[in-house]
Amino acid sequence: MTPPRIAVVIPTLNESAQIGHTLRALHRLPGPIECVVADGYSTDNTRRIAAPYATVCTSERGRGHQMNAGARHATAPVLLFLHADTQVPLYSWRAMHRALRESDVQAGTFRLAFRQSTPLLRFYAWWTRIDWWGLAFGDRGLFIRRSHFQAVGGFAPLPIFEDLDMARRLCERPGFRFMDTPVVTSARRFRAEGTMRQQVQNMRLWSRYMLGADPHALAGDYVYNSAVREA
Repeated sequence: MTPPRIAVVIPTLNESAQIGHTLRALHRLPGPIECVVADGYSTDNTRRIAAPYATVCTSERGRGHQMNAGARHATAPVLLFLHADTQVPLYSWRAMHRALRESDVQAGTFRLAFRQSTPLLRFYAWWTRIDWWGLAFGDRGLFIRRSHFQAVGGFAPLPIFEDLDMARRLCERPGFRFMDTPVVTSARRFRAEGTMRQQVQNMRLWSRYMLGADPHALAGDYVYNSAVREA
């Protein structure tokens, strides 16, 4: 059976340090692949670096806006939303294709692993073994059939937790698959802020969101270290 063409959609903002490595790794994977970089008007060389490897489009900033824009520019029947610092190992790529051979699988997410991991980060990654939408953050990747993406209305234009909002809506429908293989992401946020400090911030915001806080109110409390982009 011929594998479906996959459109990998990557939202970016000043990701010149990462995007080239990520796109080159994607093009080493087998099977028909389309790469789309949805850029939030970066002020560095992100778009120039991405251009030889991907269709590049621009969009209003915010991952929800950017991923929706990337999906509109993509043409493949399956979409894979991936962060700019995340790579898909070959065995996970093949596992995704095997899952997509099942007609009842409409969407799914991977487990998580970190490059340059530590015991604390391995403990954090262990929680992604739990099959629950509340832990299906965007750094785990999301693959979805285009028809299903359109049926759920795409990503909500939220400033934060657009990933969990999408995962919740998808899990309310049949056909969501929690994969038992990982994608591998950078630990740059944890290196920049300190693993414990970053995780405490994440847990505080996540807890408030899960208790019903408005993502628009939470976004102002998210402290982002711009040095992360340079890691």
